Amino acid sequence: MAESILHLSDGDRLEALQIGAQELGRPANLLEKDLWVVWCLGVLFDSRFATDLTFKGGTSLSKAYKLINRFSEDIDLTYDIRRLIPEMTDKHGEIPPTQSQQRKWTDEVKARLPQWIEKEIAPLLDEALATEGIQAGIEIDNEAPASLRLHYPAISQGQGYVKPAVLLEFGGRSTGEPHEPIEVRCDLELISDRLVGLTFPRARPSVMSLVRTSWEKATAAHVYCVQNRLRGERYARHWYDLAAIYQSTHRNAVLAGSDVAKRVADHKSMFFAEKDIDGGKIDYHAAVTGALRIVPEGEARRLLEEDYGAMEAEGILPSDAPSFDELMAVCWAMQEEANARAA
Repeated sequence: MAESILHLSDGDRLEALQIGAQELGRPANLLEKDLWVVWCLGVLFDSRFATDLTFKGGTSLSKAYKLINRFSEDIDLTYDIRRLIPEMTDKHGEIPPTQSQQRKWTDEVKARLPQWIEKEIAPLLDEALATEGIQAGIEIDNEAPASLRLHYPAISQGQGYVKPAVLLEFGGRSTGEPHEPIEVRCDLELISDRLVGLTFPRARPSVMSLVRTSWEKATAAHVYCVQNRLRGERYARHWYDLAAIYQSTHRNAVLAGSDVAKRVADHKSMFFAEKDIDGGKIDYHAAVTGALRIVPEGEARRLLEEDYGAMEAEGILPSDAPSFDELMAVCWAMQEEANARAA
């Protein structure tokens, strides 16, 4: 009878991970974390909340669309704003009519989302762990109450850059649309012929469209370029992802997706207003209609290059990843083409 890889003894599971590392060329600790990423997605999208959740971000690009070959370790999710604050969205849809209403909507989302996570999602994961007899822990971060972490009993170690915990980050200010269901499997399942008799976590999440994810990332990169401010570790992932998108068969669909780009600009202008380095308001609509900047300069470029190097050192990027200068060259081409098309 087949056995779940998560139910193996530590020694047997470590052996399976080491085989995977040798066959797939990816560190064992990343393959181990990948198991837990897919397990979490499986629990969430097999629950009563599945129709109201959308899986998005870089991990969706690697696990669902198979578009990027870097390891993406966190799970970004949107809980449909229409479910969270229905009494507000029933009248106006997903975008509030005024900036004043936006503040009210945001305050309600910030109040209700952590409560929903604590009362519904944390118990859901705890129950799934108990049902499967898995020893792992769920933690809600008091400093980031819209997130929770699943701490799993790691049996393989890296260099410390990748922690043995899956971060689930929830947002509640969007519908997550457009989206579509896509099957997600663990990387180790690629060598199931070498790991006979084992089963692996699977999931079928509703995944944000590639076009919307691309414009979400492009506008995030734009904000960085006009602010010259690095927002934490691994931020260079956005540029790696943008380059992969631009060099893929999806390039034309993304650059031609002006309707989705406008939707992103509408949403960010209302809910994620930002200021540039001089204190002026960042114009997202200008960014998606001919004034996009995704190639940083000066100190911003240097900081981004350092972050990219740290990702390379930990094995998060594949062995054939482009150099930082090559990456910037691709992003420059994407920037120029996007702006030329929109002009």
